Amino acid sequence: MRLYLLDAGLGFFEARDSNMPLLEIENLHIHFGDTPVVSGVSLSLEAGRTLCLVGESGCGKSVTALSIARLLPTPPASYPAGRIFIGRRDVFAMEAPELRALRGGTVSYVFQEPGASLHPVHRVGGQIREALCLHRPEKATEAEVVRLLRRVGIPSPESRVRDYPHQMSGGMQQRVMLAMALASEPRLLVADEPTTALDVTIQAQILKLLRDLQSQLDMAILLITHNLGIVAEIADQVAVMYAGEIVEQGPAVSLLASPLHPYTRALVASVPELGRASTRLRGIAGSVPSPGQWPAGCRFADRCDIGQPSCRTVKPELAGVAGGRRVRCPWVHLSPTARPG
Repeated sequence: MRLYLLDAGLGFFEARDSNMPLLEIENLHIHFGDTPVVSGVSLSLEAGRTLCLVGESGCGKSVTALSIARLLPTPPASYPAGRIFIGRRDVFAMEAPELRALRGGTVSYVFQEPGASLHPVHRVGGQIREALCLHRPEKATEAEVVRLLRRVGIPSPESRVRDYPHQMSGGMQQRVMLAMALASEPRLLVADEPTTALDVTIQAQILKLLRDLQSQLDMAILLITHNLGIVAEIADQVAVMYAGEIVEQGPAVSLLASPLHPYTRALVASVPELGRASTRLRGIAGSVPSPGQWPAGCRFADRCDIGQPSCRTVKPELAGVAGGRRVRCPWVHLSPTARPG
């Protein structure tokens, strides 16, 4: 089956079939000056699916996400290796007009601090209309703004369209940000910690809204988070990132049920559970090494509870295992009883 799609501003492209990945990242390397911050990241995401990129702060998640639309300023950022494709279009080969259509059009972003993203002295309706003017000027009407606000669950949108951001709660502000992101009818939504500053009830509402919108629009979602509860709620696939590289990938259900990499296992074990006998929270000793200070071997070796002397000198590869999983640790190929520690 061949599928032809018209991408606003990008022209026609031919997809091999309807299951072709919408987003493909191949062996991406990112440097800030002479310092590497992302090393060899490869990801793929199909329309209508959700990929969660998981890891502690400083692991390179947001930098990877911003690179999808080349939002990192160059310099200081540079891309010494790797390719990024949206459909069949190479993002690194795009000229300025194509990038303008891509940013906020084909690919929309929602960030964790809506109060910092919304302009404080402009009404929310005007800010949504601005997004419409850029990507769907024929729809830049108050009726369309009201429709978008209603779509993201804003009550009484006819009156709230005239509100300023400070007149809205954090959850309402995040819904406005989603309305702005949806104004261009994007094919990929990148959500960077979109629920971090919200209480758990509002988090649940925003996650349900994302799932509903994805179902209606057949939209791909790349969700960046450190919250494994959110991952369990929304993800189809998970990629665990540590110190600038992927250490484990796979289907969300199997990865969370039986994590393989020691880092993933530690992340899952650190999640508090209702009914757990012990009330003591489990943490991960140490901290993520800074870019430019990564060890020669496994980057998690200093914090690993099963690490061996060779781990500090031999760099492990991201290797495939059963069940569509990939993991960057040689010990996972042994049975659990045969593993060190």
